[in-house]
Amino acid sequence: MALLYADEEFDVPVAEELRRLGHDVVCVHEVGRKGDPDPDVLACAISQGRAVLTCNHKDFRRLHRANPVHCGIISCTRDSDVVALAQRIDQAIAAQATLERVSIRCSTV
Repeated sequence: MALLYADEEFDVPVAEELRRLGHDVVCVHEVGRKGDPDPDVLACAISQGRAVLTCNHKDFRRLHRANPVHCGIISCTRDSDVVALAQRIDQAIAAQATLERVSIRCSTV
């Protein structure tokens, strides 16, 4: 089980499926943080000990390079198959000993 923080670009149905898979997922819109700039999203995730879930690979990859000390960044391409995407994310998380300082890219198959 991972602690995850989904930014506003991340699809809520995928976050819900990740919850069904046992992950603790908080979405920015649920905590009144929608519209936060990407550095603030990462800072909030770090403060909560959560890895970021995003579809914004480019900007979060840049943030990872600028400051690799975080609880993880998981960037994904959108997929209409919500279950399949959640399963790919779950498998990517399971393949890591820790998400700390890790940037993972989950693409469609």
